[in-house]
Amino acid sequence: MLNIDKYLSVTWQMGGRVFPVLDCYGIVHEVRRDLGLPEWPAFEGVIKEGSEMNNACEGFMGNVKQCQPCEGAVAACYKGQLISHLGVVVRLNGILQVIESNPRKNVTILPLRRFERQYAKVEYYQ
Repeated sequence: MLNIDKYLSVTWQMGGRVFPVLDCYGIVHEVRRDLGLPEWPAFEGVIKEGSEMNNACEGFMGNVKQCQPCEGAVAACYKGQLISHLGVVVRLNGILQVIESNPRKNVTILPLRRFERQYAKVEYYQ
């Protein structure tokens, strides 16, 4: 069982990978670790600007499989053909939701469909 209050204390910072300062990939990494799932590379220094994040994601895609939304799955959000944001699926009160870290609110937790409506395309990976 995740301690959701832990994530609500996160402060967003581009490139943040050490709790409690996390960017969108940093929170993915932290939540997956807390769920006891295999860790993904930390991608230290990889940030959203330019195509750096998309290139790192595409390079890593051979190590993961696309899946249906499930707890621990990473939500890859696309803007055009590029991955522009990441979140991670958790189950809260029996409902699949996505935790994300962003510069506007630090952390948001949204029901799956509401999260998906914000993006042209969302794919899930394990």
